[in-house]
Amino acid sequence: MLSSVDRLLFVRRVPIFKELRDDFIVRLTSVMHELSFPANYTIFRQGEEGRSLYIVVSGRVKVHIGDKMLAEVEQGKYFGEMAVFDTQPRSASATTVEPCEFLELTQEQLYDAIEETPEIAVNIIRELSRLIRRLNDNNS
Repeated sequence: MLSSVDRLLFVRRVPIFKELRDDFIVRLTSVMHELSFPANYTIFRQGEEGRSLYIVVSGRVKVHIGDKMLAEVEQGKYFGEMAVFDTQPRSASATTVEPCEFLELTQEQLYDAIEETPEIAVNIIRELSRLIRRLNDNNS
């Protein structure tokens, strides 16, 4: 079980949340679930409906399409964030490389937090806009 300070530190590392005030992050972290999975566990599969993002507390996860590895996600990093913002099927699969612990934030939990604290949405929009600008700059 993570302390509230540990939860805050892990969530603070997620770019879409990094500029949020501590009280907003405490609100988000208070509703997140802690999950544990063994090695070689499929968290989700490409094409499935997804409504959660995951922050890796310990262990490593591979994000892949079939046998093609797209990324390896380690402690303090996150994956699955697109599913929180849209209703599209998962674009890749995620499988644990070793035993892992996660914090999970569901779309419903995020939307409830935004309803209580609309500034969360403004910060998320700002970070997503930065990401789009970086992608545009990289493709120029």
